[in-house]
Amino acid sequence: MADTDVDWTERAAAAERAVVRRHLRPVAGVVPSTRLGRERWPRKLPARPRPWHPWWQAQLLECLLDAQQRSPSAGRARTISALVRGIRLRNRGRWVTRRLADTAWLGVALQRAGPLAGRAGRTAEHSVTQAFYRGWSEAGGGGLWARRGARSGLKPALANAPAAVMMARVGQIDFAGSIADWIADTLVDEDTGLVRAGAVVSADGQLTSVDPAIHAAAQGAYLAACTELARRDDHSRWGDRAIAIVDAVQQRFANGHGSLPGAGGGDGGLQAGVLARYLADAGVQRSELTAAVRRLVLGCAEQAWLGRLESVGGPVFSVDWAIPAARPGKHVPEADLSVQLAGWMLMEAAARLQRSA
Repeated sequence: MADTDVDWTERAAAAERAVVRRHLRPVAGVVPSTRLGRERWPRKLPARPRPWHPWWQAQLLECLLDAQQRSPSAGRARTISALVRGIRLRNRGRWVTRRLADTAWLGVALQRAGPLAGRAGRTAEHSVTQAFYRGWSEAGGGGLWARRGARSGLKPALANAPAAVMMARVGQIDFAGSIADWIADTLVDEDTGLVRAGAVVSADGQLTSVDPAIHAAAQGAYLAACTELARRDDHSRWGDRAIAIVDAVQQRFANGHGSLPGAGGGDGGLQAGVLARYLADAGVQRSELTAAVRRLVLGCAEQAWLGRLESVGGPVFSVDWAIPAARPGKHVPEADLSVQLAGWMLMEAAARLQRSA
């Protein structure tokens, strides 16, 4: 089906309506002027306060910002502000968590929200960037630790790549470049060109191993860091690396159906959606990437839409876009907010590419 035959804007709007209707509620169900995304739909009763998923809430905020970019509205702006308040309240008034990956993804979303985040956004930017500086260590050649105060252990791509994105966006180019260079030198696999999960560093500061797992969100955030740095720094390595990671994703990560593979429910449910968003961003910003990105993202989006299940409130997207969605229920990953956010992200990515054509 030709891209011009599809209204991706309407499909993105349908995905938004479904997630908002099923998952957005006030904190504890009653706190006024707040919102959070419920973990599952249909909701399990009684609902437990844990586990708390800051990364999911950060991506919910990003999805709302995608939608606001697509079709600005005062009502959605209020929802965005309420979500920011809800996240801060649930996070006990803090933006910096023990896990630097959660801190990084929250920081990226809040920085992007700008004035819609209110005073909380400015407070968050200072707190989060300072946490990145404190989390950086020359042990193992550089990089941020997985947890605040660590002196050994993992330096994960899922903390370092979004940290580089945020630091580039707030104008800390040298630091953002140092993080991105460390990823390129340490985590990018020479054979595949893909970003591996993280580096393991011993207590004496030696790099002992690299976790070979490949996470879609790490590819997307590293691509975003290179794209943001290319806009602000005239060194050719950023554009070259952006081209290389898109090529690696297309040639060595996408599955035999030409789709980004699913990674199950839970945190894995977000992975492909995050990559799709940043692929679309890169395709819009860099003309040399546009054709490859459009083929991959629009192909995924068409598969996901054809495989959706229509249920109460709108579409339910599959945990793996290449196969039909299952009906949400107990032990079914399609019930996870993360999985449905990924489908929404993909629809917004397709709509953005269509608008930019």
